[in-house]
Amino acid sequence: MSGLATEMEFHVLAVDDSIIDRKLIERLLKTSSYQVTVVESGVKALEFLGLLDDENTNSNCVSTNRSTHHVEVNLIITDYSMPSVTGYDLLRKIKESAMLKDIPVVIMSSEYIPSRINNCLEHGAEEFFLKPVQQSDVNKLRPHLMRGKCRTQNQQNIINKRKPLEECLSPDRTRTRFNDLALVQ
Repeated sequence: MSGLATEMEFHVLAVDDSIIDRKLIERLLKTSSYQVTVVESGVKALEFLGLLDDENTNSNCVSTNRSTHHVEVNLIITDYSMPSVTGYDLLRKIKESAMLKDIPVVIMSSEYIPSRINNCLEHGAEEFFLKPVQQSDVNKLRPHLMRGKCRTQNQQNIINKRKPLEECLSPDRTRTRFNDLALVQ
C-alpha cells in the first residue's frame, strides 16, 4: 500500500500512554493530512516497527507479521514518560537501528526539564514539544518529514545508483549533508 502513496502523503507513528493525549495528537496530525498510526506504549511502538526482541515479548503483546516486513513510517512522535519503555528508550532503539535510524523522532512531555530536553536532542530527537501539543507544533513537523523522506529516497538512490541527495534537499538546510551516506557507518 505504501508504494501507491503519493509523494506528499506522510505516515506518522504517534506513541503515548495517555488516551487523551493520544486522541489529541491523532486529531492534530489528521487535520494536517497525515496518515496516523497510534499506539499506547513504547513496547507497542517497538513491536509495530519490528524492533521488539523475543525476550521482551510478554503475554499482552500480540504477535503480528509487521516485524517480518518493512513498515513505512516517515516520522515518530512519542511521549517521554511512559511505563516500561520510555520515549527516550524508544528514541535510542530507533537511532541504533540501521533500518530506522533516519526516521525523524519528536519527543513530547508535560514536564519542562532542560536536562531531559537536551539529552533527547543530543541523542537524535528532531524536536521536543511541551504538552499539550498544539497545531503550531504539528506545523513544525513538515520540514522534518521532507528531510526524512529525502533521506529514505537517497538511500534507495544509492542502492539503485540514481540522482544524488542534493536534488532532494532544500537550499536552506543547515544540518550536515549526507553526500557520502554509503561511506558513513
